[in-house]
Amino acid sequence: MPSRREAIEMTPQELSAYLAGQRRIILITNGVGGLPHPMPMNYGIDAKGRIVIATFRKSQKVKNLERDSRATLLVESGEAYPELKSAILYCDTEIIGDAEGIAANMALVRAGDAMSGSLSAEMSDQVRASLAKRVVLRFTPFRVVSWDHGKLGGVY
Repeated sequence: MPSRREAIEMTPQELSAYLAGQRRIILITNGVGGLPHPMPMNYGIDAKGRIVIATFRKSQKVKNLERDSRATLLVESGEAYPELKSAILYCDTEIIGDAEGIAANMALVRAGDAMSGSLSAEMSDQVRASLAKRVVLRFTPFRVVSWDHGKLGGVY
């Protein structure tokens, strides 16, 4: 009999669908003094399945990632026990700072129509100026832990 851990683990296809269906992720970087620095963020997924997040260049999370490029990402959903789903992604991070790379990746972030609509080819001067203050963080997972308690069929 497979372990209960194996029974609730998401397949790669289930994990991809789950991540594509969510909007917010908790980004955990290694903060000053080694303490975790968790931040809720909107995110997107690029064509290679990497997570992308846009943020301000001078933010604490960017400073943390400049010191240590490792990060952990957490996505979770569900209220009652049988609905609980989650994925933890342990990642290496790239910081993208060029305007074209920022604009291309920001368009992937599911942050609402107002933000994504402003990143068209006809960007306003204000949006272009804002890009100079931003970076995109691109996360490549090297380890994933996931679970879907719905797979237990109500038997715990």
